[in-house]
Amino acid sequence: MIPIRFRTVFMAFSFGVYSLVGHADPFVDQVVTSAIDRTTQDVSYDGSYRSIPYPGGDVPLNLGVCTDLIIRSFRAAGIDLQKEVHEDISQDFDAYPSARIWGMSRPDPNIDHRRVPNLQIFFVRNGQNLPITSDPGDYAIGDIVTWMLPGNLPHIGIITNQTSAASGRPLVAHNIGSGPRLEDMLFDFEITGHYRYSTELQTNALPHND
Repeated sequence: MIPIRFRTVFMAFSFGVYSLVGHADPFVDQVVTSAIDRTTQDVSYDGSYRSIPYPGGDVPLNLGVCTDLIIRSFRAAGIDLQKEVHEDISQDFDAYPSARIWGMSRPDPNIDHRRVPNLQIFFVRNGQNLPITSDPGDYAIGDIVTWMLPGNLPHIGIITNQTSAASGRPLVAHNIGSGPRLEDMLFDFEITGHYRYSTELQTNALPHND
């Protein structure tokens, strides 16, 4: 496993929340900053299929689902997940669940990156697939977490640099239906994935063996 360096210094305590800084990788810092900023914006939950430009395409900024918070936060830090996912799924379509879950026969850059199961495969293939534990200390700033909600609904969010003083758990930036929120919800639902993606990992990445 490639080590990732952190600077975890308590900087502030306000309204029951500790703010931590930061991450040795500026990319991760920017992703987290952007994710937190998105929790202050008014976004209506809408996951309907839309044709969007490629690359750099997006649905209207006042609309979005859980994946759009991740996509927009990554894009603010210089990584276009629409492009990255499309290139990866085009390289190995069978590695992704598009045919099994949605009956697709080819990649679709309008929607592939906006689906949680696809992002899970992307982060496994292009980042670190980390253990799922019940220890909040195992979830680092910038880590991506996926859950299964009641009704078998997949969900995704990002670990931020803010921590609940009451529980000691890191706050998660996510959109579970009522718009982007910053909440102490890491262990509220069954965790199905724990991933880490950074420019440090990409610099040291090895080619896929598939």
